[in-house]
Amino acid sequence: MDDVRVRVLRRLFRQTETLCLAANLLAVRMDAALWGIEMSGGCRFYGRPIFRRAPRSSIVIGKHCRFRSRPTSNLIGINRPCIVATLRENARIRIGEGCGFSGTTIGSAVSIIIGNNVICGANTTITDTDWHHVDPSRRRDPVDVPASPVVFEDNVWLGLNAIVLKGVTIGRNSVIAAGSVVTRSIPANVIAGGVPARVLRPLPDRHP
Repeated sequence: MDDVRVRVLRRLFRQTETLCLAANLLAVRMDAALWGIEMSGGCRFYGRPIFRRAPRSSIVIGKHCRFRSRPTSNLIGINRPCIVATLRENARIRIGEGCGFSGTTIGSAVSIIIGNNVICGANTTITDTDWHHVDPSRRRDPVDVPASPVVFEDNVWLGLNAIVLKGVTIGRNSVIAAGSVVTRSIPANVIAGGVPARVLRPLPDRHP
C-alpha cells in the first residue's frame, strides 16, 4: 500500500513540476529579454534566477542549460537563487551548451567564459573581479577594481560551495573539490581541491 501511495505521489509531483516549469520558463524569458540577455532554446529553470546586465555588456546562455534556484530543486540544499550579472561596460559572460548550475553566482567585470557540459554544484561562486580595492582609502571606489578573465573549459565539475576567483582557467574535464577556493589556474584532467586549490591527483584515463 505504501508503494502505491508513493507512486501516486511521484506522478502528481511530476505533473505539477511540469506545469510549474512551463510557467516559470515564460517568466524567466521575460526577465532575460528585459535585461537584454541572449538565451538559446531548451534551457530549464527551477525557481527564478536573478539576471543583471550592465550597459554595453553582454550575457549569452547556450542551449539546454539548467538553472536551479529553488531551495529544494537540488536536494543537497540551495541557499540562494542563481545570479548571473555583468558589472561593467564591455564585460561579457558566455555560457556553453548543456551546463548545470545550482544556486550559482556568476559575476563578471571583464570576461567569464564557460564551456559546454560544465556542472556547478550548490552555492558555488565564479567571479573575475575582487569587487573592492584592498587599499582602505579606495575600498568604496568602484573604479578600476582589479579584474582578470576566467575560463572554464568543457566538462568541468565545480563542487559544492567552491569559489573561483579572478584570472583562473580550469582545464577540460577537471574536478574542483567541494569547499575549495581556486586562486590559480588548474590543468585539464585532474582533481584539485583545498584553500587555495591545488592539484591532488590526475583523473582516471577513461575520459574523452
